[in-house]
Amino acid sequence: MTDSYSITDLAREFEVTTRTIRFYEDQELISPERQGQTRIYSQRDRVRLRLIMRGKRLGFSLKEIRDLLDLYDGDRSEITQLTTLVDKVNERRETLRKQREDIDATLDELDKLEETCQDELKRKKTG
Repeated sequence: MTDSYSITDLAREFEVTTRTIRFYEDQELISPERQGQTRIYSQRDRVRLRLIMRGKRLGFSLKEIRDLLDLYDGDRSEITQLTTLVDKVNERRETLRKQREDIDATLDELDKLEETCQDELKRKKTG
């Protein structure tokens, strides 16, 4: 396993654009070294990028992701980070459940509206 990666290596591995990686760098979520104009990403940057991508996939905001990454930097035992992550996961799960309930209610309402419209069309065609 290599100790350093180019931006192209990471973009290919994580199937994102180099612009996305530069954005995360601008947001100070990763901090590659520079050799002239070339960015050199460490194993730490690669792990952080993996965590960022997972967090985004799960619907966490960049602020939430940054907070979790910062906790890891401050507590190498990971106890605080893991406890906070469990709390965030539970919050996210509850938000998704509420969204699912809202979607189900909206779908039910649309079904009823369509049924009403179909009944009205039938009435108008036969009446």
